[in-house]
Amino acid sequence: MTKPDPHAGVTIHEAADALKVSEASVRNWIRAGYLNFDRGVGVCRESLEHFRTHVAGTEKLIQRANKSMVDGHDHRALASEITRALASGANPTELSNDYENGMSNSHRNREGIYYTPEEICDAMLSDLPKPGKSDKFCDPCCGTGNFALAALRRGYAPENIFGFDTDPIAVEIAKNRIRRETGVDPNNIKCADFLELSSSPSGTLDKFDAFATNPPWGKKIPKSEKEKYAGLFGTNRGLDTSALFYFACARALKPGGYLSLLMPESFFKIAAFRNARLHLLDHSLVSLRDFGKPFKSLVTRAQSFCAVKLPAAAGEVLCHSGSRVFGRAQSSFPSNPSHIINFEADSEDAAVLSKLFKSHHITLRGNARWGLGIITGNNGKFSRSRSGAGLMPVYKGPDIHRGRADPPTTFIPKNLSLYQQVAPTEMYNSSSKILYRFISSNLIFYHDEGKSFFLNSVNMIVPSPDFPIPNSTIAKLFNTDLFNWAYSRMFNTHKILRADLERMPLPVDFLRNNPDFSENQLLDYYELRKYEDGTFRA
Repeated sequence: MTKPDPHAGVTIHEAADALKVSEASVRNWIRAGYLNFDRGVGVCRESLEHFRTHVAGTEKLIQRANKSMVDGHDHRALASEITRALASGANPTELSNDYENGMSNSHRNREGIYYTPEEICDAMLSDLPKPGKSDKFCDPCCGTGNFALAALRRGYAPENIFGFDTDPIAVEIAKNRIRRETGVDPNNIKCADFLELSSSPSGTLDKFDAFATNPPWGKKIPKSEKEKYAGLFGTNRGLDTSALFYFACARALKPGGYLSLLMPESFFKIAAFRNARLHLLDHSLVSLRDFGKPFKSLVTRAQSFCAVKLPAAAGEVLCHSGSRVFGRAQSSFPSNPSHIINFEADSEDAAVLSKLFKSHHITLRGNARWGLGIITGNNGKFSRSRSGAGLMPVYKGPDIHRGRADPPTTFIPKNLSLYQQVAPTEMYNSSSKILYRFISSNLIFYHDEGKSFFLNSVNMIVPSPDFPIPNSTIAKLFNTDLFNWAYSRMFNTHKILRADLERMPLPVDFLRNNPDFSENQLLDYYELRKYEDGTFRA
């Protein structure tokens, strides 16, 4: 039998199946450099096998990201236990908690199940107007009924509350909770796939006056199904199930109806959701809310929007960010890069950001090579704390500071063929390159002229030789308080991502004339002032 070409590729879906993890985990490992990926080929089989054999399960990072590899969860047994308890008349709300707590992290990840706390449901429903007697409410991913119960508290009649979910156990719990609360048999809570219903011919599904839900984030469904729904809903790159549910809900919403969804922070920020944001910003936003990190097994923040199916209004959107509540003009979002909805920034913040991004500038997009640090595959095996024969010094993230670097205290063998992945050697050997910390909430850049090597907690930029701004000046600009503030107000992430850095505006005229500028000179150029609380204002 012919052996597969080790350099041939497999799809991300196939790689996820082979590793028994989520597609999101595979994408994260591609971004981190653990897996080689080429858009025309896919995930390289050779790197996949190396990862499975030598990396998966051996590093703490991998163990945390891939708990499903050692998961012995028996969902059938849990479902049988809950079914017996329902039949015996147990309290369905308590069973809802038992069912949620009994699920493993890998099952939640695979199905995109994260049940929403009652206080978040109530906060989101408070953005909807009080219902009329005939207004129909729908939760298309109803789970065990948390949003349906919140709709009852908001004043929706039980016979006008609709819910759909593909989990029959969750649906039975939801129906029992509503029946126990109202005495009404909840015939409109059904075990069904809302995505399939909403993609059926017109008339199959009712139109609703309001939706409120927490759709599955990153649910693992076949790629062919995602592409089918994406084609129907026009999501383009937005193949995450949360985006698909957004479009499905919008399709089934009456004109003038309200839509409130709890989404991962990425929905509001990253390029993959750009089309969904474009669609959303064509409608009238009511509110935007940040709920922090309410799901203990997820590191992402949960944020919600409420919108009316009417053309975008000229008024302000009520933004809830931490302890702050403020208004922000909806018209300020479409001008952001990729239509980012950065509602953590208030109107004055937005005015300063607009000043920076609308001034004459160039960017690094298409003007630089980008490289990861060395991925050894096993730092414990290769790293040494002292120099020795055949070893070379390498920087780690904590060694890099704004404008300087500590002497390396980590040493690895010089033989680069030992490691899982390295950037092209000539990039490390560049006589002038820019290094920066990858895992960080702040921009921390260092201009390296020592042909240094480094591990993958550090990334590098090698601008084109004809780029009009010196590398040392680029690093200095990113290290300024102004650009750190602007980056955090626009992108608000704990990782410094290439796609975000490529969109930062480099004031080329100013920098060409002032390569050794001071921060005050930069502020004078933009006609800005810095305040004691760290904010900048025009």
